[in-house]
Amino acid sequence: MRKLKRLASTLAAAALISGTAVSIHAKGDPAPVARTVDAKPLSKNVARGLDWLARHQLKNGAWGQGDEAASMGQTGDMRDVPSVADTSMAVLAYLRAGHTASRGEYKDNVRRGLEYVMSEIESSDKDSLYVTQTRGTRVQGKIGTYVDTFTALLVLTEAKGTMADQDVNARLAKALAKVLSKIEKNQQKDGTWANQGWAPVLTQSVAAKGLNRAVQSGEKVDENTIKRVEDQAHANFDARSGAFAPSANAGVDLYSTAAGTSALSDSANTRQMQAAPLQEKVKEAKTEAERAKYAAELRDGQRTQASAESAQKALIGRVQDPGFIRGFGSNGGEEFLSYMLVSEAMAAKGGADWKKWDASITKLVDGVQNQDGSWTGHHCITGRTFCTSAALLVLMADRAPVPTASGLHG
Repeated sequence: MRKLKRLASTLAAAALISGTAVSIHAKGDPAPVARTVDAKPLSKNVARGLDWLARHQLKNGAWGQGDEAASMGQTGDMRDVPSVADTSMAVLAYLRAGHTASRGEYKDNVRRGLEYVMSEIESSDKDSLYVTQTRGTRVQGKIGTYVDTFTALLVLTEAKGTMADQDVNARLAKALAKVLSKIEKNQQKDGTWANQGWAPVLTQSVAAKGLNRAVQSGEKVDENTIKRVEDQAHANFDARSGAFAPSANAGVDLYSTAAGTSALSDSANTRQMQAAPLQEKVKEAKTEAERAKYAAELRDGQRTQASAESAQKALIGRVQDPGFIRGFGSNGGEEFLSYMLVSEAMAAKGGADWKKWDASITKLVDGVQNQDGSWTGHHCITGRTFCTSAALLVLMADRAPVPTASGLHG
């Protein structure tokens, strides 16, 4: 009975917040990027998934990777070991559903999860790319050594300004700045990071998404860092053939295509947000050198937007292929994460292709939900926390933030 009441409460809250967003106010006044899709009401499947996550949060506010598929066995005794990556993904799902540390039925779950992430970052050194002492998780081994760092960047960016009071907001801002500093210090010349793993192309895309959203929300991000990420996204896509570089994708086309399209889409959103202010700078430039500099930045932005559109077309041509959608052949955390990346990129564009994709991927994801509300992977990343969180993010892709004149809005 209690579970049914909680489910009803969650659905009622979903009806109230449907189509609304958590605002993360920018420091500047960028030009808007219009939202092209309206957020759907949260489904019963989403409500059940959020309830499952709440019931499996650890006492210290974190989430571990949870039970894995029986065929995989456990990763040592890691099931209930606190994990920044798993916690960040879980909190991100709550944020997308409209729950923050200061509002919503799950505000205490969000607050405790963010407090754990912040405490790990605060305890980390200032120079390495690590934000946690936890090593050997399935997620780290499969998609990247530093997946914790990049998922933390993503969730802190989206949670910025939503804590219960100024002191905690300041604490979160300080943790976010520390993560950005670590990322900037450790980026390689080609725009990547020393991410070891089975399919680190996916974590590279999460890094690109986090950095672009940080820029879009008004965070000060080193220009060279964000430019290298953009250049790397260009380097991995051949617009003439519509093919994405297969490096670091474990031989799975879905992973590199999803990651590549996502990275270009996120860079294009940033560029579009910056276009109007740059046009004003061109008009107001006092020297020819200044004018040429801003004009060149505008041309770079147009190039990125053109590449993102080409990548979208290539993606749309692939998503009708069941073999492409199956990825490795069965659902793992990598598949759910790839679906999330695809969905967010397509939602940013909207239109008939988005609606068709959203309907088909929603049917697929809903169809493999467990009776208890969770999702399980059946290869590689099989932990229920990551798979459940990523699956929820697929189902709520229409709530992913896009930059607007006043900040990031979902």
